[in-house]
Amino acid sequence: MNLPISQLSEHLDASATDAERALVTDADQALAGLQQELNRIQRSMRLTLQEKLQGFVGRTLGSLELNMRLAKLIQGMLDQHGFRVRCHQCGHPAILRVSPRKGMNGGAFVFDHTIDGRRTFHGGSAQVPAITLVAKPQRNAK
Repeated sequence: MNLPISQLSEHLDASATDAERALVTDADQALAGLQQELNRIQRSMRLTLQEKLQGFVGRTLGSLELNMRLAKLIQGMLDQHGFRVRCHQCGHPAILRVSPRKGMNGGAFVFDHTIDGRRTFHGGSAQVPAITLVAKPQRNAK
């Protein structure tokens, strides 16, 4: 979730005084330091969440309703902190969902994502798949 920080100094008017330039330079440095710190915190959160979620991998709660609730709770937690799961098939950031499937009482865990503007579902395991977390992508302006 590394958002590019536009440097304030790039937006200074040519008529800015030396004092104004110094203030803007200080602000740029403070923001860059803050961004670095936030990146470290987010990485630590991602790795910790990913490690804790491994306890669910290979499991099923047995029913479609319970598996759907599990996926929704996991995804809600990830969404709240700006994460998605990486799709095993294509590598795109995805939402973990459970879909009904014939012959699978507990449904199928799937990766829901958009590729080239089209909604796509990959996966289809009866158990929670391996979970690798990635940053949630920016929304496309419509």
